[in-house]
Amino acid sequence: MSGRAPDMVPGALAAAALRIECGREGFARARAFTRRTLSGWSLDHCGDDAAVVVTELAANAATHAVPFAPEGRTDVWLGLALDGAHLVLTVSDPCGSRPVPTRPAGPGLAEHGRGLGIVEALAEEWGWTPRPPQGKTVWARLPTSPPH
Repeated sequence: MSGRAPDMVPGALAAAALRIECGREGFARARAFTRRTLSGWSLDHCGDDAAVVVTELAANAATHAVPFAPEGRTDVWLGLALDGAHLVLTVSDPCGSRPVPTRPAGPGLAEHGRGLGIVEALAEEWGWTPRPPQGKTVWARLPTSPPH
C-alpha cells in the first residue's frame, strides 16, 4: 500500500462518478455502473477485476466508515478515471480513519477481513488519502492493457 494519491484528475482521458447506496442493491448498481462505464471506454477486459475492487472498497466503506461518520454525513462516492495505461478506482467516504488491512486468523473461508487483501492482489497499487475537513478516499490503480 502506498500513501501517495494517484494524479487522477489532471490529464485523465475520461472520468465518471456515482453515489453509492450502502447495501447489496447499491453495491450491485456500483458494479453495473463500473462495467457499463468500462465498456464505453473499450475496457471490457478490465470489468471483472474492477467490479471486485469496487465491491470490496464500497463494502469496507459501508462496514468501517459510515457507522462512525459524523451525523448526517453518510455519502459514499465511487470514482472511475482513465489515465491511459491505468484505470484508477476510488471510493470516498465520510470517515477519516485509516484503512487497515487485516489477515483473517487461521485457515478456512473467513467471511470478513479479506477485502483489502483482495484489492492488493488485483491492483498494481492502492492507497488512501485524507479528504479534509472529514473523510478519506481509498484508491486502486489497475492496468488497462489486455491480458496476453
